[in-house]
Amino acid sequence: MNKILVIDDEYAIRLLYEEELSCEGYEVITSAGSDCLYDTIKQQQPDLIILDIRMKADNGLDVLMKIRNEFYNLPVILCSGYPYFKQNRKAIAADYFVDKRSDLRELKSKVKMAMQSNVRLQDAAAF
Repeated sequence: MNKILVIDDEYAIRLLYEEELSCEGYEVITSAGSDCLYDTIKQQQPDLIILDIRMKADNGLDVLMKIRNEFYNLPVILCSGYPYFKQNRKAIAADYFVDKRSDLRELKSKVKMAMQSNVRLQDAAAF
């Protein structure tokens, strides 16, 4: 079972993503911010991270840079209700960008694409 780490400061969003993605067959872990991020990633070993950009205590783009420095190949989907973040240079480090909304079809589609890409990368690394 593929494991997803959702990092968002909004409890309702974490709950919604957890519920919806669990129904899709994924194991979902949630976090309200970047506290103990490295420990969480090392212990939980997620296959994918869904990361909010605008959080009260953390800047999601800075969190993305930290993830990329330590876990370069771990796929990350950035989520935001503010599409102007797509133009930020740091955002290019993400694998996908999804506009945050109540319709989760786009998010689910990007999750599926990221998981498939990740499997291909792992298969290539095995050779």
